[in-house]
Amino acid sequence: MTGTVLLYDPTAPRLARPEQPEQLLAALAGKVVGFIDNAKPNFNYLVDDLAELLKSKHGVRQVLKRQKRSASVPAPDEVIKEFAEQCDLVITGSGD
Repeated sequence: MTGTVLLYDPTAPRLARPEQPEQLLAALAGKVVGFIDNAKPNFNYLVDDLAELLKSKHGVRQVLKRQKRSASVPAPDEVIKEFAEQCDLVITGSGD
C-alpha cells in the first residue's frame, strides 16, 4: 500500500532576533516570579510549594500564578502581556 503521511511540527517557531537580548538574573531577592500552569493535574501543588520556597529561601518579593485553559493551547495574550510587564522570571510547567 502506498500513501502520503502528513506530519505537523507542534513546536513554536523561534525568533531569529529576539526583541531584547537575554538577561540573566544575578539573584532572586526582590524579584517577581510568574508561573504559567498548563492545567495538567498536580502542577498547582508543585507551584504552591515552589512559591513558598522562593519567597522564604530566596527572597522573592511576589509570585504570580495563572492557569491556561488546557495544556493544548497557548497562554492568553493578556497573561503574556501581564507577565512581560510585571515579572522578572517566568516558569511554565507541566504536571501529572
